[in-house]
Amino acid sequence: MNRFRIGALAVAATAVLTATLVGASVAGGAPKKQHSNAKVSGTVTVLGEATGSGQKAIQAVLADFKKLYPDVTAKYNTAGRNLTTVLSTAVAGGNPPDVALIPQPGFMRELIKKKALKPITFLKPAIKRDWSSGWLSLGSVNGKLYGLFVKGANKSTVWYNVKLFKNAGVKTPKTFNALLKAAKTLKASGTKAYSIGGGDGWTLTDLFENIYLRQSGPALYDKLATHKIKWTHASVKSALRTMAKIFSDTGNIAGGTSGALETNFADSVAQAFGANPKAAMVFEGDFVETDAVAAGSKPNTGFNFFAWPAIKPGSASYIVSAGDAAVMFKDKPAVRALLKYLATPRAATVWAKQGGFSSPNKRVKGGAYRDPLARRAALALASAPVVRFDLSDLQPAAFGGTPSQGMWGLLQDFLRNPKSVDATATKLEAAAAKAYGK
Repeated sequence: MNRFRIGALAVAATAVLTATLVGASVAGGAPKKQHSNAKVSGTVTVLGEATGSGQKAIQAVLADFKKLYPDVTAKYNTAGRNLTTVLSTAVAGGNPPDVALIPQPGFMRELIKKKALKPITFLKPAIKRDWSSGWLSLGSVNGKLYGLFVKGANKSTVWYNVKLFKNAGVKTPKTFNALLKAAKTLKASGTKAYSIGGGDGWTLTDLFENIYLRQSGPALYDKLATHKIKWTHASVKSALRTMAKIFSDTGNIAGGTSGALETNFADSVAQAFGANPKAAMVFEGDFVETDAVAAGSKPNTGFNFFAWPAIKPGSASYIVSAGDAAVMFKDKPAVRALLKYLATPRAATVWAKQGGFSSPNKRVKGGAYRDPLARRAALALASAPVVRFDLSDLQPAAFGGTPSQGMWGLLQDFLRNPKSVDATATKLEAAAAKAYGK
């Protein structure tokens, strides 16, 4: 499959995602009973990015799977943010895992091109019934299903320290200009506004994507996502200038620019919601809640979130989404059993109860989410009029999903020097063109 075909598939997927991507992830309910199958046995290896609380949540799901299939042992291993590199090396060496949880549809398509993945067409009826059509399109190539999106995420949330906002007399902002004004007020009250996990380049891509979608709209977002417009386009430079309004306010960033570049995502959450908070806000998805609780804070009284503010009128309801697709490298009965289980409301409910999770499965009940904040984030994702999948995850992995290079590395450089708008756009375009083989 050539790069043009990959881009065409991604554009079709993102177009479908506009209104149908997540489709009421809180509706319906789980089957009353599921039976174990004693005839299925063996070991299933699962590789993913999740660490810490995310890893524990996956292990809780696998423990529930064990109850249904006592003779199957599913082992989870983490590659952290080096998943694409670790998985590519494993595939090249002929020793891939049985299953991987991949957050990047662009990388999934690269693996399909290499004939490394097995189709999972046996799950198509269940996904047609229980998922919205956008997820089915996103997991399919040439009409064959390869990816089961077991996990969704609302990435258009801004998390804030309730006490620090209250002490500063700040209300949750509805517009980007109001956000900048609130940041100044927070600084004047004696607390920094922003906690940025710039050590993980993916957090910076999420920030860019929320700005770009709200400022340029879904049509241009789709074109940029598939490289139908260049990264030197005026809309990209405009979004970078807006992003620079945050990055240039170095005195309002916990640890300043250098500190932000040495801070990973989990630590950025701890900086805002730990015992001695260093900043009041974190720009990240609904999964922040899990790490905020781990830092010792409490929902509503310690931390809360507001929707990413509008830049253009009406854009506050736009959502950047993400998700992890389970893909199959080895077609074995035990592997099929695990994937069939992951496609059930039961599995999603176990996962949802761990926190930091939104299910794309429409039959998962709202009560599965352990608190009102998680439920509110999931409902916002389900009801958004415009939803776009994470732009960087739609890219070839070399450009959109590899540490210290492509979007991740270049936006880290931009954090270091937010005045370099034109140079950053030029470098982004060069990296994208190379990754797309142009």
